[in-house]
Amino acid sequence: MWAMQRIRIKDVAREAGVALSTAALALRNDTKLREETRRSVREAAARLGYVYDRSAALMRSGKSHTIGLLVCEITNPFYAELTAGVEEALDDAGYVTMMANTSESVTRQRRMLERFREQPVDGVLIMPATGTPPGLANELLSWGVPHATVVRGFRRGAHAGPDNRAGTRLATEHLLTLGHRRIAFLGGAAKNPVSAGRWEGYARTMAKAVLVPEHLPCQTDIGQAAQMVQELPLRGPTALVCFNDSVAFGALLGLQRSGRMAGRDVAVIGFDDVREAAFWYPPLTTVRVAPRVIGQAAARVLLHRITNPEAEPLREILPATLVIRDSCGANLRKAV
Repeated sequence: MWAMQRIRIKDVAREAGVALSTAALALRNDTKLREETRRSVREAAARLGYVYDRSAALMRSGKSHTIGLLVCEITNPFYAELTAGVEEALDDAGYVTMMANTSESVTRQRRMLERFREQPVDGVLIMPATGTPPGLANELLSWGVPHATVVRGFRRGAHAGPDNRAGTRLATEHLLTLGHRRIAFLGGAAKNPVSAGRWEGYARTMAKAVLVPEHLPCQTDIGQAAQMVQELPLRGPTALVCFNDSVAFGALLGLQRSGRMAGRDVAVIGFDDVREAAFWYPPLTTVRVAPRVIGQAAARVLLHRITNPEAEPLREILPATLVIRDSCGANLRKAV
């Protein structure tokens, strides 16, 4: 019988023994309903072979229950973990994620935003590409598209990200307590709020200790960082605060290629604490900012913006902590 006609949501509601509105909420996985009710409706839909008609739902409610997610650098492990956190939180709230990678291209970012607008999506979560004009925030507002930024943000608006200044401050202070005075900042060549914040946390801490900050700029690339560190003179910096873990991994490799070892000859600290950090050689001391948790927070501030458009936008700055492993040399000093 059912195979001869299109299964509708009212058929699912009848099969599950619930109201039509309850069936609709359950199929969107709305957490306002009990899990038992949602499961019962999903099982009824599966028995009947029902396929959710998102275009019909859009016509009925004006909501697509789809969020556009713009990632600036998906190949970076940090952003991969962050994206997983975003998708988990949005899925729990009954939203589908439509993701695009801008590869740090402002032009591609513009094209993807236009496509999100055409869909349309209910909101956009964006990690702005380097060089994004500040006016983009006002433009999104003029489109009527609720938006939030993650990691990199605009001056105002909904945002979630780590405390970049506090993170590099913690790293630099730790190296100072280990006795280092020639501490350089490696990476952060791109001009964006994250680079500025992490440099500022390091530079202010150096200035407070009456030391001269030193910037060794390179792209967020293991190979480039490895080459730069490999070419550092033996009497160069005794410690490196790295822009992120990818740069730190390159630093460890560059030291190894030049016959030196992180922790013993040069102290190295990363930033992010991606999964690989604990298993690198030597294990990487790094600033932990929990990318998956940041992703979940970003989804939360965007959903708040969607459901409360007149309210003050939420801004969540997540704390940073220092995870001490072998690459900074602290454990070697304890063993002596």
